[in-house]
Amino acid sequence: MSDDLFQDETEQLEQALKNRPLADRLRPRHLDDIVGQEHLLGEGAPLRTRLQSGNIGSMILWGPPGTGKTSLARLLADFTDMYFEPISAIFSGVADLRKVCDAAKMRQKKGRGTLLFVDEIHRFNRSQQDAFLPHVEDGTIVLVGATTENPSFELNAALLSRCPVYILKRLEDAALEELVDKTETYYQEKLPLTNDGREALIAMADGDGRYLLSLIESIMQDKPKTELDSAALSHRVQKRAPLYDKAQEGHYNLISALHKSVRGSDVDAALYWFYRMIEGGEDPRFVARRVIRMAYEDIGMADPQAALQAVAAAETYERLGSPEGELALAQAVVYVASAPKSNGVYMASKRARQLASETGSLMPPMHAVNAPTKMMKQAGYSDGYVYDHDTPDGFAGLDYFPPDLERVELYKPPQRGFERDINKRLAFFKSGRAKRK
Repeated sequence: MSDDLFQDETEQLEQALKNRPLADRLRPRHLDDIVGQEHLLGEGAPLRTRLQSGNIGSMILWGPPGTGKTSLARLLADFTDMYFEPISAIFSGVADLRKVCDAAKMRQKKGRGTLLFVDEIHRFNRSQQDAFLPHVEDGTIVLVGATTENPSFELNAALLSRCPVYILKRLEDAALEELVDKTETYYQEKLPLTNDGREALIAMADGDGRYLLSLIESIMQDKPKTELDSAALSHRVQKRAPLYDKAQEGHYNLISALHKSVRGSDVDAALYWFYRMIEGGEDPRFVARRVIRMAYEDIGMADPQAALQAVAAAETYERLGSPEGELALAQAVVYVASAPKSNGVYMASKRARQLASETGSLMPPMHAVNAPTKMMKQAGYSDGYVYDHDTPDGFAGLDYFPPDLERVELYKPPQRGFERDINKRLAFFKSGRAKRK
């Protein structure tokens, strides 16, 4: 080969490397290069211990985007000298799996194993997931599945029983800073950012290492003439959509955080989670329905106005729509979060439902039923009934439980909010019934 031809091929190779995305060029080459996952890969951590045993076995890697799932799978193959076979559940079907497994059997006969990496494995349906099982069990493949969704909801129990789940964490600021340092070493220069701009860059990444690297690559390609502060950076970089999927786990995580913030009387956190959902594209009507539920489940009679506020906010949103109607929902969130809390009615309802299901055939006492016919009057219907409004206190003190059922205290209001007054009334009613007996 002539020197000129060798030089041309070298230049082509260097150009090809430059054309690869920065995230690919900086892909970790060793386990210690993976940032932010020390709980799995640090000394004595479960995944490192498993690797050191020499038998990695099949597994599921669960974590948000940009946390290193693909890189980790590649390194697992390198560590064990297995053939790395990547496929995506978005573009593959059972026929593709069959071809991959046939090739893996051929390698197995030659003494080399295959690590099959399945990205977005949760997108395979149940029958497609079942197709992995015989090949995992007979050792044809070592399956490493990656998912951003909760495996408990998205993967077959049979598959989970054979594949332990390792959870990768969202990258914290320190890990993202480490990635920034790596890029500066790669470019052999500081990023053109002020301290304020550097902090904004970390915040924009929102725990996603791959997205951080794409932001940095975009900045370096633009070659700004002056350092960018947070405002200039925001102007140059398109805002990232919040990580939120209305049909998946993010939906349930955020509504749970909102509900529990309200229950815990954390007004500021409740507002934060409310707007996280709104900014993520959640239907405000769904949030409105949930706030109404909170008013009844977690506040109840401690502040009966909470339910009225919640319903009024939902109706206001129906009239105004977004964004004006969202203010009414925010006000309802503030009201229910700051209201006194009680689950007295909620718990009473559960106790009453259980008691009713256990004693559903008991008849009411005679004074509790009407006697619209002569025969019913002669049979004793309505005997002993006293019209409460005819008594001085507006309370006759009759017991309305079935005669064959011992009286049960179902509603036990706490001494909070409006229920303090209700407790006084209940004590008065209880005393009146005892006197009548």
